[in-house]
Amino acid sequence: MSCTTTTTVENMITTLTEALDEAEKHTNGNNAAGGRLRKALQNVANTCKDLRKTVQEERNSRTTS
Repeated sequence: MSCTTTTTVENMITTLTEALDEAEKHTNGNNAAGGRLRKALQNVANTCKDLRKTVQEERNSRTTS
């Protein structure tokens, strides 16, 4: 992963913050906003999985050294 852990978490926070707009629109009945919201959430979920794997690998490499 080319980004630091902190940068990756900050990017996820930014994505979720931007998704709040879409969540509000979806709550008000805009179905297209629901699709955009789901896409943003899936993006964050995938990034979380990747970050979790990276953190575990870093942790394991530190304990074996």
